[in-house]
Parts: sequence; structure tokens; C-alpha cells
Amino acid sequence: MTSGAKLNTDPLDPHHKALHINLDPQRYGTIAEIGAGQEIASWFFRVGAASGTIAKSMSAYDMLVSDNIYGKASRYVSKERLISMLAHEFSLLIERLGPPRGAETGFFTIADTVSARNFAGTNESHGWIGIRFQGSPKAEPSQIILHVNMTDQDSMRQSEALGVLGVNLAYGAFYLSGDINALLPSLLDSLAGGRVEIDYIELSGPLFAGLDPRLVTIALLRKGLANAILFDSDQRPLPPTEFFHKRPILLERGSFRALHHMFPDLAAQCNAKLRSFGEGAEKEAAYVLELSLNNILRTQQSTDEEVLDVVEQLSKQHHNILVSTYSQFFHLTQYLRRYSSSPFGFVVSSALLPLLLEDDRYALLSGGVLEASARLFQQRVHLLVYPVESKLFSSYLELVNFNTSRISFPASGMVRAGNLSLAHVNQHLYRFLVESKIIVDVDVDESFATPS
Repeated sequence: MTSGAKLNTDPLDPHHKALHINLDPQRYGTIAEIGAGQEIASWFFRVGAASGTIAKSMSAYDMLVSDNIYGKASRYVSKERLISMLAHEFSLLIERLGPPRGAETGFFTIADTVSARNFAGTNESHGWIGIRFQGSPKAEPSQIILHVNMTDQDSMRQSEALGVLGVNLAYGAFYLSGDINALLPSLLDSLAGGRVEIDYIELSGPLFAGLDPRLVTIALLRKGLANAILFDSDQRPLPPTEFFHKRPILLERGSFRALHHMFPDLAAQCNAKLRSFGEGAEKEAAYVLELSLNNILRTQQSTDEEVLDVVEQLSKQHHNILVSTYSQFFHLTQYLRRYSSSPFGFVVSSALLPLLLEDDRYALLSGGVLEASARLFQQRVHLLVYPVESKLFSSYLELVNFNTSRISFPASGMVRAGNLSLAHVNQHLYRFLVESKIIVDVDVDESFATPS
């Protein structure tokens, strides 16, 4: 990309990045922010020379004022609202400033709409941030849209992190758009400690032509920007916050390299079981298959090609696919509870139950399996268990080097949660979970799971 200012290739903090942009005569634009103060704009003003970069900065916090400017939106912290902000402000720039200075200026608009931590600390701290920009004067605009989760525990720190992210986004857009492998990690410069998670990215326009959005989204995991990403049944990246928002959820973990859904009625039976658990469960649940890059059966992470192959195969069966770096089930409970307090069920085979209650799996937790269970089985979280034929049950446990002398199960027929016993102290915990209907058997057509 061309630039009117010499690019310093040394690592830059937000102060130097903002000043570098301010001193670039080709950059001129608008910053519009809702929800966390004018944290992005303030960086450009505090470092000096902002008059050469900022045409306008604004905030529209009142909903009626925001609607009057950008049109109504179903949710104010949403991709829909962000896009309307970018479109409106960028079109005004071109209309008002294109004739007098468009020949030498690459215009840009930065926008964000954010829900920072409230006083009670009960809301989802997240937001949408984006930039629409011309790579060079008179060029067709390109665009970067991000969904971010903010993990700081107070609104001031969250606002500060958003400001740094905004500066990083502008700098990356202007100077690193030709190298996506450099652009993505640069978004978290000066944001150590997981203060910001980026779980959705959308790149469009001439500067990003030819990029595979699936690979770019997977790169968010590879480069540590996110812990989980989501694809719909057409392999399109999805914002998790908008897909899971207030919905009941059914999630099935696996590698999914063999024929999936041994039971054709499994999803329907799990939906029915989840609805039976009470308030809010009468809604149809979002059924998602989750593929972990840290699968316990593999010594190495899956490659991008392997992940895409699984996503492609599952999409043919019309599944939504979550790809994560989580190795433990309870991490997924914590992750999904960001988005929904509705009933939530893990769909698992009976062969997985002994592994979930093994102390060795939780050696890093001071409370061991008890602490893991408390984190996993939060309010209205269940294990929905489908049966496995006894020989297949044994084969699976041998594959993962599990000592079957530590459990008791039928020598033939189907192994269920109800006829499985643990031959050690955790049997008491297991029986409590079964009798409390936290671990529940699901009725399915067993003929599909019985070897001929």
C-alpha cells in the first residue's frame, strides 16, 4: 500500500501508531463511537497533529438520537448497527470532502458500538468495531469488521482497551492490509493478558480480494485472538454473540471424522429432553457440533486443512460448527453462559462419561473433579447421554488408554448412563448427578448403533 509517511517497522505502542497516522497526509476521516466514551478518538487528539487526520469525531448515546442518524436497529450493540454507522459516516465524508480533497486523500471512517461492563457487572461486555477506508485516493473502499469481548473487570479498563484496539485497527488497515498474518496479531498490540478477545472478523473490498474468510477466521484461533469461532451450515463465519443470544443450546463435541449421527433422531430427542427441563426450554435449541483443536485423542493440533475438511463435511449435513481451543467441557459452559442463560445440554456418548469423572483430567484444578463438576454443571446445564453398544464402548476406552477395571458396565447390549458404575470414590458423585437428572439418558433407535 502507498502511504504519505514513512512506515516505521519497529513494534509500536498506541501512542506512536496514532502519531504515525496523524502525520500521514493521505489519511483523513471520521470516528463515531457509542457506548464506551470517545476512547479511540482521544488517542489521536492526545498525541498531537490530529487536525490533519480527524475531520469529525462524535458519539450518539441516546437511542432516539442514534436512530435519527443511523436508522433503527433491532439491537444497538450489533453488526447491523455498526454497518449503518460506517456507511452513513463514510458517505458523508465522500459527499462533503470528496470534491475539494479526494484526489490526494484516502478517506476513512472508524466506528464502534459497545456494551461496557455495567455497575452491577451483570451484562455481556462486548462490542462491534470496524473501519471503512480507501487504500489510496479515489480507490473503492475496503472494510474490516470485528466483534470483540472485553474481559477487564471494570468499565474504565474496558474503555481503555477499546481505545487501544481502535488505534491498532486503524494502523493495521492502513499499513498491514497486504499481510493478513501480520495484521491479525497486531490488533492485540499493547493488550496483553487476554484483555480483548476477537471472535469474528469480516474483511471486504479490493484490498482483501481472494482471501478465504474461513481461513481468516481460523487464524483468529491460531494467533490467540479467540478461543472459539463459529461457522453456519453454509460454512460462513458467524458472530457467536448473535447466534447464541438468549437461546437454549445443544452442543456435541467430537472429531467427527467418521460418519456422524449414528442415530438419525438424536437431535430431535435431545431437543425434546431439553424442553422437558422447564422454563425457557420450550424454544427450539440451537444444535451445534464443536470441534476442538486440542482433541484429547490427538497429540498434535489439527491443521487448517483438516479443520476445513471437517467443516465442509458437516456443512453438507446442515450443521452449525463451533471450532475451539478448549480441552475441558467446563470451559465451554463458561463460554456459552456469556451469551445465554437458557437451558444448555452437552450431547455425549456413554463412553465419554468415565473420562469426565476421572481425577487425573483435572490435576491442575485445586478442587479436582469436584471443582470441574461445579464449573461444568452450572444452573440448567445437563449431559444428555446416548447409548453405545458394549463392544464399541470397550474399544473406545481402550483407544484412549482408560483402565476399564475402574468401571462396571454390561458385557453385552447397550451401555447407558443408568447402567454404568464407577468402581471408585467418584461413584457417589456420579450417582448424585444421575439421580438429580443432571446426567440424563436420551431415548434413541438403538438398532442404528448395534453391530450387525
